[in-house]
Amino acid sequence: MSDATFQTFLTSGLFVLTASIGYLAWSAWRWLDRARDMEKSALAGAGFELRMNLMRMIKELAGVADGSVQSEIQLVPVVHPQLDGLLSRPNEADRESLTMMRGNYNELGAHKQTLRAALAGQGDVTAAANVSVDAVIGSIATLYLWEEHKGAPPKQASSTRSWHVRDWMKANDFRSDLLPGLHLRDQVVDRLRLLGMTLTPKPLTHTASEFYAMQYDRKADPNAPFWKRKKKPVIADEADSAEVEPEIEPEVDVAAETEVEAIEPAEEPAPAAEPEVQAEPELEADTAAPEESVAAEPEPLDTDVSDTEPEQAADDKPPTPGVVH
Repeated sequence: MSDATFQTFLTSGLFVLTASIGYLAWSAWRWLDRARDMEKSALAGAGFELRMNLMRMIKELAGVADGSVQSEIQLVPVVHPQLDGLLSRPNEADRESLTMMRGNYNELGAHKQTLRAALAGQGDVTAAANVSVDAVIGSIATLYLWEEHKGAPPKQASSTRSWHVRDWMKANDFRSDLLPGLHLRDQVVDRLRLLGMTLTPKPLTHTASEFYAMQYDRKADPNAPFWKRKKKPVIADEADSAEVEPEIEPEVDVAAETEVEAIEPAEEPAPAAEPEVQAEPELEADTAAPEESVAAEPEPLDTDVSDTEPEQAADDKPPTPGVVH
């Protein structure tokens, strides 16, 4: 074999090997992708299967309530081949949710058998119909968790607005008036809350009148029930302390008090303002009649001139020159 032939053989062999490996890899990926798609379709089919069974059972219960269903032959048994296929082989789905769905099917089937027996015996079907309605509400809650929360348990499901549950039921033709005597959407929302799912906003615990009655005294004025507020409640501890603790009076020394009482009679109040008030009329009198005061001056007394004249004369003499005084 020449070198050119060997090189051609080697190149061809490597090309075929590469093509084979690529084909095997593509086939394996295609097989896995197809299996994943089939699994998703099977999971979606299980939800669709449960929804169809629920719709049929709701119609049967409504017929029992209005009297259009009177024979057990009109009640179709509950079957679930899609769910049985999922449970018969391993898959990536949440087995807890599938088990819960299987439990709902068992409950629906048992209650339907009881209802059929009641219809066959021409007895009272009220009790059997009531427990069947309760099973339907629980199954709708399970279906919502399966389709919207990937089958998560109620306590592990993410917090959701209650209107989202109502919109989902509206999109799947679960009308609120399908079952007579109750509001189906409200019942499903309450069941999800009862199972532990967080739905917002939280339900109201009081009506509007009850809430405002807690803040205001409705009995104060019948014509205006929300106008007058109630008195604030007194805390029990504060009320007890206010009743128990007496008022503390300042201590008074009896001996000091007696001394003060003994001294007080001896002291005379100093008339501080009276002299000033009495002096004002005198001033007015002086200012009102100045001429009279001048006229009333006493005349100067006669004095002895001889006693004062020599001294005044001696003082009036001019100093003698050369004399030292």
